[in-house]
Amino acid sequence: MKKISLLLIPLAVVIVVFAVWGPEALARYRDNNILNQVHTQEAETGLEGYRYSLSANEKLYILSKCLSSQTLPESEQNAMTRPGSANTDYQELMGTYAFVTNRKDASGQAVSASQGVALCNQGVKELKELGVLPQGVRELAASSYSAVQYSAIDVPEPRNNVLVWKISLNTATQNANKKNRLLDACVDADTGKIYEFYVRTELTSWKEIDADGIIRAWAGYMGLEEPVEYTNTNPLAETTPYFKKYSFTGMEANSTIVTVGFYEGINELFLKISQ
Repeated sequence: MKKISLLLIPLAVVIVVFAVWGPEALARYRDNNILNQVHTQEAETGLEGYRYSLSANEKLYILSKCLSSQTLPESEQNAMTRPGSANTDYQELMGTYAFVTNRKDASGQAVSASQGVALCNQGVKELKELGVLPQGVRELAASSYSAVQYSAIDVPEPRNNVLVWKISLNTATQNANKKNRLLDACVDADTGKIYEFYVRTELTSWKEIDADGIIRAWAGYMGLEEPVEYTNTNPLAETTPYFKKYSFTGMEANSTIVTVGFYEGINELFLKISQ
């Protein structure tokens, strides 16, 4: 019995030592495995709720409303409408839809005109391959075009916005040969897709233009559904008798009208969107 008691003494000492120093040693061990090391863990965060994307039909509709209203703020300012960007005072914007200059991209970085021209060239190449634009249309030279970035904004719901480039042949080049040259275009700043365009061509007659084929190819390129011919047209609203209109689903039971037309004499083909 005495021997058993003597054996218990060292065990009791060990237990006491562990009780005093054990927690501190365990904490140091855990700290060494955590501190100064990179650990990754998948987790759901509330930030995901701020990410919002529009469908192709919604973007087309919002842009059409903004282009039709062409409402600008009284003072120049950046229209930073994306999550994480600088705040825009939407109370300074007039009307329901606004089209405002934006000199930064979706991540808040400054953009140059050459980026817009490069995106437009990408779109022109794709539309030529699809037969929407004639093969003879020339590549855009950055020195001959101006490119300004805009945000098309649904002011009451500013998360509904479309970032676009407006591309135009420079005023100084207006007297130059415009044959087979793009004159104006509206290009999606995220995808490079061309929403509308005006281009001089070698075509001389409306009879040479397959408007139905152009609109179907363009709709597929934009990711839209099949177009529906729009028959409730007012000829007096157009500056040419040579055009055909099509309807696409917009937002809240509203439609977007897209027009394919041609100016004979100057041989200008166009595709434009409107509300």
